[in-house]
Amino acid sequence: QVQLVESGGGLVQAGDSLRLSCGASGRTFSMGWFRQAPGKERDFVAAINWGGTNTYYADSVKGRFTISRDNAKKTLYLQMNSLKPEDTAVYYCAADRNLGIVTSRDEYDYWGQGTQVTVSS
Repeated sequence: QVQLVESGGGLVQAGDSLRLSCGASGRTFSMGWFRQAPGKERDFVAAINWGGTNTYYADSVKGRFTISRDNAKKTLYLQMNSLKPEDTAVYYCAADRNLGIVTSRDEYDYWGQGTQVTVSS
Protein backbone atom coordinates (compact mmCIF):
# COMPACT_ATOMS: atom_id res chain seq x y z
CA GLN A 1 0.00 0.00 0.00
CA VAL A 2 1.13 3.51 -0.84
CA GLN A 3 -0.28 6.71 0.57
CA LEU A 4 0.62 10.14 -0.78
CA VAL A 5 -0.05 13.52 0.81
CA GLU A 6 0.66 16.78 -1.00
CA SER A 7 1.39 20.09 0.69
CA GLY A 8 2.79 23.51 -0.13
CA GLY A 9 0.09 24.94 -2.33
CA GLY A 10 -1.30 28.40 -1.90
CA LEU A 11 -2.17 31.73 -3.45
CA VAL A 12 0.67 33.63 -5.07
CA GLN A 13 1.20 36.35 -7.64
CA ALA A 14 2.55 35.86 -11.13
CA GLY A 15 6.31 35.54 -11.06
CA ASP A 16 6.39 34.10 -7.54
CA SER A 17 7.64 30.68 -6.53
CA LEU A 18 6.24 27.74 -4.60
CA ARG A 19 7.61 24.39 -3.59
CA LEU A 20 5.20 21.51 -3.38
CA SER A 21 5.97 18.46 -1.29
CA CYS A 22 4.54 14.98 -1.38
CA GLY A 23 5.08 12.74 1.61
CA ALA A 24 4.84 9.06 0.84
CA SER A 25 4.27 5.96 2.90
CA GLY A 26 4.95 2.53 1.53
CA ARG A 27 7.17 1.58 -1.38
CA THR A 28 7.45 4.04 -4.24
CA PHE A 29 9.45 3.87 -7.43
CA SER A 30 8.70 6.21 -10.30
CA MET A 31 6.83 9.34 -9.25
CA GLY A 32 5.34 12.36 -10.88
CA TRP A 33 3.28 15.50 -10.63
CA PHE A 34 0.05 16.19 -12.46
CA ARG A 35 -2.33 19.10 -12.37
CA GLN A 36 -6.00 19.56 -13.04
CA ALA A 37 -7.93 22.75 -13.63
CA PRO A 38 -11.72 22.86 -13.18
CA GLY A 39 -13.51 21.14 -16.04
CA LYS A 40 -10.30 19.76 -17.51
CA GLU A 41 -8.53 16.44 -17.44
CA ARG A 42 -5.54 15.79 -15.25
CA ASP A 43 -2.44 16.80 -17.20
CA PHE A 44 1.14 15.67 -16.85
CA VAL A 45 3.57 18.14 -15.31
CA ALA A 46 6.78 16.33 -14.41
CA ALA A 47 8.11 12.86 -13.67
CA ILE A 48 11.17 11.35 -12.04
CA ASN A 49 12.64 7.88 -11.81
CA TRP A 50 13.36 6.09 -8.56
CA GLY A 51 16.99 7.18 -8.37
CA GLY A 52 16.22 10.79 -9.15
CA THR A 53 18.66 10.75 -12.06
CA ASN A 54 16.15 11.05 -14.86
CA THR A 55 13.44 13.68 -15.16
CA TYR A 56 10.93 14.74 -17.76
CA TYR A 57 8.76 17.83 -18.00
CA ALA A 58 5.75 19.04 -19.87
CA ASP A 59 6.66 21.71 -22.40
CA SER A 60 4.58 24.26 -20.54
CA VAL A 61 6.77 24.07 -17.43
CA LYS A 62 10.24 23.40 -18.82
CA GLY A 63 12.77 25.84 -17.46
CA ARG A 64 10.45 26.91 -14.67
CA PHE A 65 9.65 23.78 -12.67
CA THR A 66 12.04 21.28 -11.13
CA ILE A 67 11.05 17.86 -9.85
CA SER A 68 13.21 16.11 -7.27
CA ARG A 69 12.95 13.46 -4.61
CA ASP A 70 14.53 12.46 -1.33
CA ASN A 71 14.08 8.75 -0.93
CA ALA A 72 15.48 8.74 2.60
CA LYS A 73 12.70 11.12 3.60
CA LYS A 74 10.26 9.46 1.21
CA THR A 75 9.34 12.86 -0.16
CA LEU A 76 8.77 14.18 -3.67
CA TYR A 77 9.19 17.86 -4.49
CA LEU A 78 8.13 20.23 -7.20
CA GLN A 79 9.90 23.57 -7.22
CA MET A 80 7.82 26.01 -9.22
CA ASN A 81 9.38 29.29 -10.30
CA SER A 82 8.11 32.13 -12.46
CA LEU A 83 4.55 31.05 -11.88
CA LYS A 84 1.91 32.12 -14.35
CA PRO A 85 -1.87 32.39 -13.99
CA GLU A 86 -2.21 29.43 -16.35
CA ASP A 87 -0.40 27.32 -13.76
CA THR A 88 -3.46 27.59 -11.53
CA ALA A 89 -4.73 24.10 -10.79
CA VAL A 90 -4.93 21.37 -8.22
CA TYR A 91 -1.59 19.60 -8.21
CA TYR A 92 -1.46 15.88 -7.60
CA CYS A 93 1.38 13.64 -6.59
CA ALA A 94 1.48 10.19 -8.14
CA ALA A 95 3.52 7.03 -7.68
CA ASP A 96 4.01 3.88 -9.69
CA ARG A 97 5.70 0.55 -9.15
CA ASN A 98 7.72 0.97 -12.33
CA LEU A 99 11.43 1.58 -11.74
CA GLY A 100 11.70 3.87 -14.72
CA ILE A 101 10.15 7.20 -15.50
CA VAL A 102 6.41 7.32 -16.13
CA THR A 103 4.60 10.19 -17.84
CA SER A 104 1.17 8.72 -18.57
CA ARG A 105 -1.61 9.36 -16.08
CA ASP A 106 -3.15 5.97 -16.69
CA GLU A 107 0.05 4.17 -15.73
CA TYR A 108 0.22 5.51 -12.19
CA ASP A 109 -1.18 3.31 -9.45
CA TYR A 110 -1.32 5.72 -6.53
CA TRP A 111 -2.48 9.30 -6.14
CA GLY A 112 -2.58 11.94 -3.45
CA GLN A 113 -5.58 14.13 -2.72
CA GLY A 114 -4.09 17.21 -4.35
CA THR A 115 -3.05 20.68 -3.25
CA GLN A 116 -4.43 23.89 -4.71
CA VAL A 117 -2.11 26.32 -6.46
CA THR A 118 -3.60 29.65 -7.46
CA VAL A 119 -1.58 32.25 -9.35
CA SER A 120 -3.00 35.73 -9.69
CA SER A 121 -1.96 38.28 -12.26
